[in-house]
Amino acid sequence: MGLQAFVSRQIVTPQGIRPGALVVDGEKIQAVVPAEQTPAGAPREDFGDLALLPGLVDSHVHINEPGRTGWEGFFTATRAAAGGGYTMLVDMPLNCIPATTDVSALEAKRRAAAGQCHVDWAAWGGLVPGNHHDLQPLADAGVLGFKCFLVHPGIDEFTMVNESDLRAALPHLARSGLPLLVHAELPGPIEAAETQLRRSDWTRYSTYLASRPEEAELSAIRMMLSLCREFHFPLHVVHLSAASALEKLRSARAENLPVTVETCPHYLHLEAESIPDGATQCKCAPPVRNRDNREQLWHGLRQGIIDMVVTDHSPCPPAMKRPDAGNFQEAWGGIPSLSTALSVMWTEALRRGHDLTDIARWMAEKPAQFAGCGARKGKLAPGYDADFAVFDPQAEFTVTANRLYYRHEISPYLGETLRGMVKRTYLRGQAVFCSGTFPVEPAGREIRRN
Repeated sequence: MGLQAFVSRQIVTPQGIRPGALVVDGEKIQAVVPAEQTPAGAPREDFGDLALLPGLVDSHVHINEPGRTGWEGFFTATRAAAGGGYTMLVDMPLNCIPATTDVSALEAKRRAAAGQCHVDWAAWGGLVPGNHHDLQPLADAGVLGFKCFLVHPGIDEFTMVNESDLRAALPHLARSGLPLLVHAELPGPIEAAETQLRRSDWTRYSTYLASRPEEAELSAIRMMLSLCREFHFPLHVVHLSAASALEKLRSARAENLPVTVETCPHYLHLEAESIPDGATQCKCAPPVRNRDNREQLWHGLRQGIIDMVVTDHSPCPPAMKRPDAGNFQEAWGGIPSLSTALSVMWTEALRRGHDLTDIARWMAEKPAQFAGCGARKGKLAPGYDADFAVFDPQAEFTVTANRLYYRHEISPYLGETLRGMVKRTYLRGQAVFCSGTFPVEPAGREIRRN
């Protein structure tokens, strides 16, 4: 492709927002320079006041292929990602069949992805009971780390682990040096709550919220921090929902334990008080909690206790959300949001005085670092992949089904008015999304652990 120059009054760099030109040489960023220093002869595109953001990185996505392509798939998930300003996804090891718990399953996933991806992708491996001898082979084969569940994940192909299982696996995982991503809810508090609620009305959101108490998260995080202290492995807490855990996580950081934490746009935007009864499109696990909890999560994000914001994009066919019955106990728990997450976050960030440098840090730089590709993804800087989004921070739009781009038109944000709109997305210098269209054939690549 040669040299190209992309001019904007708002280029979001690691040093702040500055006017200038993003100079791209082939697939890489060559420089960020003042606009008048654009190389002679380079094709130049001037985006004016539209912002250039680093391509977003989502380290928590359920693509579900192979095996559950009727729920989602590489083609539709990466299409939605491109439409939402993302240029790299890391796929979770469950909800696909087979689950990514050994090298043969990883190779099946790679065959399924071939030729389908609009953006780059990578894979997490899975930690399940008895597969500790598969961890190093998976690491050698290129997974970026491992995911486990401490509570039943809702499908039978990926089984939960208990403390005994973890103790068998953690010496192997620690030797790999890769992170363990933990769905941090223990079943005991959930089972006790469900027993008390067995005669309750499960069309009420308050019933579902009460069935996943904060203590389930707190007890799981306590256990994992203790194991992290003992086995010295990188621990990552996925989709933190309970703000009451923030103090424990702050203390762990003070001990210099290798702990990272994520949360999701739905926990930073939705609130339990405003979720209508029967609105199963809002069901996720752990659940969206109350307004005060949401504001405490924002405080934890500002303080750096929460490192990053990722989607936990977890789609399913519409019938699995039980829209007619509105029964939270029976509905699938997952919120798809790849195409809307940036706008959801920008809408909320503006209300709290944040700027696009915060968005870039939470949604691009930190997830890229966590996924082990922080030297090539997540920043607009020389030597990095020329992955970026052209973003209109002033635009307002109403979320409609035709803007979702993933397989099924389900979203808790339908009908909402959000701020900020992705106009284009570039992957290694080539436009892969342009104002509602996808102008090139899928050219995404797998990013493997070195």
